[in-house]
Amino acid sequence: MNVIKRAKAPTPKFFKVLRNVGLALAAVGGTILAAPIALPVVVTTIGGYLAVAGGVVSAVSQLTTTQEKSNASK
Repeated sequence: MNVIKRAKAPTPKFFKVLRNVGLALAAVGGTILAAPIALPVVVTTIGGYLAVAGGVVSAVSQLTTTQEKSNASK
């Protein structure tokens, strides 16, 4: 199964929830990074980590699919 078919395939409910959590984390991280005021370095670093982690979680969750057993595996 290639990446395009995987992205279009149905995603299990747990991974849909996990994808949405990842998107929220990425949004919070992006908001922290784009803040119009000067923030401490620690807060900016955490914002960067949140953005990256949220993006990875969302991408992996989107590509997780349910796979039915085929006759070839018997």
